[in-house]
Amino acid sequence: MNLISGINPVTRILALAVFTTPLMVTLDWVSATVAIALTLAAAPLCGVSWARLVRRGLPILVVAPISGIPMALYGQSGGEVYLSWGLLEVSELSVSLAIAVVLRVLAIALPVVVLSADVDPTDLGDGLSQVLRLPERFVIGTVAGFRVLTLLREDLDAMRRSRRARGIAESGRVRYWLSLAFGLLVMSLRRAGKLASAMEARGFGRLPTRSHARTSRLHRIDAVVLVLCVLAAALALGIAWYTGHLRPLWSVG
Repeated sequence: MNLISGINPVTRILALAVFTTPLMVTLDWVSATVAIALTLAAAPLCGVSWARLVRRGLPILVVAPISGIPMALYGQSGGEVYLSWGLLEVSELSVSLAIAVVLRVLAIALPVVVLSADVDPTDLGDGLSQVLRLPERFVIGTVAGFRVLTLLREDLDAMRRSRRARGIAESGRVRYWLSLAFGLLVMSLRRAGKLASAMEARGFGRLPTRSHARTSRLHRIDAVVLVLCVLAAALALGIAWYTGHLRPLWSVG
């Protein structure tokens, strides 16, 4: 089931903006938890199973806990103090703020994983150019970059298989992953150079205006999705306010 398969890619971008922007101005665990729960509930309806959500969001799940460490060590102090050493002070309030930061990262990043799944780069380019009226050169570069980004996983798998075939797959884990990252960087730069030369040879961005093979428009379902995202953001903040946990960023000193 995928209820958003027919919406315009621009709608996905706008939906992310209206849903996540209000969450960026608050720092409490209630609104973030509600947002995460809504995202998990909506993911299967958007064609992203929970298993796929975990696979695609694995880097986020790894990085999110790390983002709370500075807040726990250097955040606003209050309540019971668990650890105090020099500039480091871990207290009840700083730990709660750190948990809120971790949940906030998940609440903002997981919707990106859901709404960016299965987006066709060509449809995205048509929407950016025809609906948002962005410059053609920027649109073409965005489409090319989005397409290349989807190839990174394939490049990584190919490099791992080639190294395993040469018998260097287990030559020290740290050294192996560093060499893999360097090889991926070199491959990406080479592809970017070839892509830039090919696009220049075909005259991309030369004309003031370009024609489009397909028409991109917004429909009623796009408006419905945007309204639902606005209501979801309002629900998350409303529950936090009703329970007394709403904490705007400017209130955190």
